Amino acid sequence: MLRLWLFVLLGLRCGAFGAGADTLQLKDNAAITGRILSEKNDSVAVDVGYTVLVVPRGSIARIARGDAAETSAKPGKPTKPVKSPAAPEPKPALEAPSDFYVAATRPLPERNVRDLVSQLGEAVVQVRTPSGLGSGFFINAEGYLMTNFHVIEGETRISVEVYLQKNGQFERKTCKQVRIIALNKFVDLALLKIEDADAPKFKTLTLGSSDALAVGQQVFAIGSPLGLERTVTEGILSTKTRQLAGELYLQTTTQINPGNSGGPLFNLGGEVIGVTNMKITFGEGLGFAIPVETVRYFLDHRDAYAYATDNPSNPYRYLEPPSRTKAKPVEQ
Repeated sequence: MLRLWLFVLLGLRCGAFGAGADTLQLKDNAAITGRILSEKNDSVAVDVGYTVLVVPRGSIARIARGDAAETSAKPGKPTKPVKSPAAPEPKPALEAPSDFYVAATRPLPERNVRDLVSQLGEAVVQVRTPSGLGSGFFINAEGYLMTNFHVIEGETRISVEVYLQKNGQFERKTCKQVRIIALNKFVDLALLKIEDADAPKFKTLTLGSSDALAVGQQVFAIGSPLGLERTVTEGILSTKTRQLAGELYLQTTTQINPGNSGGPLFNLGGEVIGVTNMKITFGEGLGFAIPVETVRYFLDHRDAYAYATDNPSNPYRYLEPPSRTKAKPVEQ
């Protein structure tokens, strides 16, 4: 009787609900169209316009929602609408960890070296000390820059040659108030900061990922080899895991010479993938760079490597003389 009653109501109501209505497909190929009011373990209540039908769950083959999402109706289990999975929000290409440096979350599109040099050259600097020179690059607009530890080793008088772009040309500016922020001699990295009163906001570089590199990929460097400022050299990545003195380095055919030390090694996305720091002098095309992952770890833990006389990680140690060498007070 219930089934016949349902069919009569269905026939009277056919076509009364348009798009957006719910449909209960019954197991004997009949269907009920209306608006589902509630669902229970054993039944589904449907408003068909002039009355409410309570349909046993066991009589339902499936339920088609007004939004076209379908769910199977199993006895003893309430049917819930199936929602389409939301598309994940795309991550931004760049992120700023702790607002101290900018890193890429995914590889940036490749471009040609000429365009990249014009865009990135302003962020590469020359680092000078009384005993020599090297290269460096800005990672923070406030004047924080990276270089090698060996470029400034044993020195506290440091100056930085900055190249500011104006009217398509680079103008040199010498900054002499340079403070050592952090040092780690074991990985050959140093963090400096320009503190000149008239220092502008500096252009910065984006740190990439050396893990994403492939052997044979094209890379290039900007630095001051032998004092020849703003020199660009190009090559390929020879290997990502060259072990030297217990540390892993990126090996590249990009020409690295004294003065390149501390400068950036780029991929064709314009991201820094390493810090150039040495070469094999009796060979050609055998240059090396510190992987950018090591640089990021150093920056993230810079407080542990802070340049201070009481910091156990500080490479400069000012030790008190042994007590036996101290002069004894003279008794009066």
